[in-house]
Amino acid sequence: MTIAHEDVRTDAAVAAQLRTPTIQVMTMASALNRALADAIEADPEVVVFGEDVGALGGVFRITDGLTERYGEDRCFDTPLAESGIIGTAVGMAMNGMRPVVEMQFDAFALPAFEQVVSHVAKLGNRTRGTMRMPMVIRIPTGGGIGGVEHHCDSSEAYYAHTPGLTVVCPSTPQDAYSLLRAAIASPDPVVFLEPKKLYWTKGEVDTSIVGEIGSARIAREGTDVTLISYGASVATCLEAAEIAAGEGRSVQVVDVRTLTPLDDAAITAAVRATGRAVVVAEAPGYASVASEIQSRVFERCFEFLEAPVRKVTGFDTPYAPPKFEHWYLPDADRVLDAIDTLHWLDEHGEES
Repeated sequence: MTIAHEDVRTDAAVAAQLRTPTIQVMTMASALNRALADAIEADPEVVVFGEDVGALGGVFRITDGLTERYGEDRCFDTPLAESGIIGTAVGMAMNGMRPVVEMQFDAFALPAFEQVVSHVAKLGNRTRGTMRMPMVIRIPTGGGIGGVEHHCDSSEAYYAHTPGLTVVCPSTPQDAYSLLRAAIASPDPVVFLEPKKLYWTKGEVDTSIVGEIGSARIAREGTDVTLISYGASVATCLEAAEIAAGEGRSVQVVDVRTLTPLDDAAITAAVRATGRAVVVAEAPGYASVASEIQSRVFERCFEFLEAPVRKVTGFDTPYAPPKFEHWYLPDADRVLDAIDTLHWLDEHGEES
């Protein structure tokens, strides 16, 4: 079940924000913190909890100050028991609350995976929609911070493969704010993946913008080739596009933003316009979200393609130690190498 936009709450507080836009420059971490604070203020049923999210403010300080401002009834610490955290959130959501839980690191969420698959994702279908599951599971994801294993996994394929879950992964502070607000307002469960590498990146945030779950965006216009990505890899694609521009190639970048439901229409239109595509993601490539996007592009754009759709991903190995993670993560050079294989013709019509 995915978000039904007509079910999203638009209360007086949100309406007031729409009338009085507020634009500030902030980090992604600050944007997420602001989104949580605004959601708590807008809806008395929103509660935030997880390991060390209270006095400490979370390991990445995303919940900094929330307990002090709103009290332990609205933002509180839990025992170190991820399955218990999700199970508690399920009970709250069943009884009309809107829990927002934090999993400290991506792989730390795996002990709770059975709860997510068996109950969070299925309860709406099990009750034929009579019982909804309005909850958000926030998960810091991906690498690029020099962390060891269990701290740098990219687990999005597990969640995207599970019917009943909406999966979101922003790449900018603006989307972090607006999509988290939309996720909290959703009547159905959302897994909200936060790229750790981007927590300290800055950008303008307009808190009057309500995010649209299920909608991709064009991060950069281009006419020769389309790069399709999400999360931290969007910045890698933008870097590659800038380098390619210096070499005379016009590169379009699509930021998927929502992994499920996927914006097939936007992705298809972008690839048909250029005739070439590369999918870029940090996660291992086998049976991945990147593979699914690649397959969908082939199915929907085959007659428009000038070359096979390539993908650039992490390697099919456990995550690399900190000293070697720069070899593991896709970079601009690997993306540019993939672009070079897309059957380009020289001025004489010969393949170059």
